[in-house]
Amino acid sequence: MSTSMQTVSAATTNKASAKTYKKFIKSACNSTTYPKVCYKALSPSASAIKTDTNKLCNIALSFTLNATYNASSSIDSLSKMKGLNPSEKEITHDCAETTGEAIDELEKSLKTLANLQGSDHKADEMNDLKTWVSAILTDEYTCTDEFDGQKVSKAVKNTINKSVLYLAQLTSNCLALFNLLDY
Repeated sequence: MSTSMQTVSAATTNKASAKTYKKFIKSACNSTTYPKVCYKALSPSASAIKTDTNKLCNIALSFTLNATYNASSSIDSLSKMKGLNPSEKEITHDCAETTGEAIDELEKSLKTLANLQGSDHKADEMNDLKTWVSAILTDEYTCTDEFDGQKVSKAVKNTINKSVLYLAQLTSNCLALFNLLDY
């Protein structure tokens, strides 16, 4: 087989593999509450995920962690803005604390997920993982619940709502994807 024939054959195989990997991600994401958000987040990593459910969950958690870092940074910057009223200061402080806790929980979850395959206590650790990620979801909504009855500017409310809603969608999707694991 000539070199150019091998190149065409490899390109065709790679294209078919990429299509298979994206189909796997789309199918997995269809089991989530926010399939479009899931697919948009995970499809760029199709070649790393392949058809491995563990990698899918790991990358979903990693993506959520990165988004949480970004949200935390955004909320932290917001909390340092001049001219915030006392309610806004308290809310942004509480939300910054909540996203900080979410980062800790996500980091712990990633470590647990990475060690899950070699564990003798997979079911217990999977339950812990689901509990931690569920707690993150609850904390995220607690952040926005603080707006009720408070005098908060539209800019503060929109910035926090946008960040928290996206994190909640990603977190919810992680929980759904965990159900695809065989533990």
